[in-house]
Amino acid sequence: MPGGALPAPDGEAVVPVINRLLARFPHAVATQDWHPADHSSFASQHPGRAPFETVTLPYGEQVLWPDHCIQGTPGAALHPALDARRFELVLRKGFRKAIDSYSAFFENDRRTPTGLHGYLQERGIRDIAVCGLARGYCTDFSAEDAARLGYHVTLVEDACRGITPEATAAGARRLLDRGVRIVTSDAL
Repeated sequence: MPGGALPAPDGEAVVPVINRLLARFPHAVATQDWHPADHSSFASQHPGRAPFETVTLPYGEQVLWPDHCIQGTPGAALHPALDARRFELVLRKGFRKAIDSYSAFFENDRRTPTGLHGYLQERGIRDIAVCGLARGYCTDFSAEDAARLGYHVTLVEDACRGITPEATAAGARRLLDRGVRIVTSDAL
């Protein structure tokens, strides 16, 4: 959120849209980045490197981020205005020091599951609407992986914000290639 360590411009604008959507869906899951203070994706852990540079880690290319969403800190909390009473599950991701996790379904190696797929399968959920922060990364990788797993996926564009226009555009191309529907909340 704006004012945080890794702000998505206009990020707070998604909260009222998400709250309206929460009232319309029978099931809701939230993800929460939950990084250890020495997470390998933090630029601070790579001497001489700066945020937004890329490095190669054992699982592939990794964007280096400012230290953010550190376990147990206010920066890792869900936004206080979100209607969290509606969340059946809050899935913490990115908690393994050696690997980042953009997707709600897989760590950044694209193989290690988070457990969300099994959770949804147990409940018979096949249609998913994705929203939140940040386009190009967490929301888009989650939607892309959901489509790869066979879900019918809709990304709710006005309930999302990105960190950069370039990452958002690249994410949109990947999503369209995967058959993800991109709509605004009034189309749902």
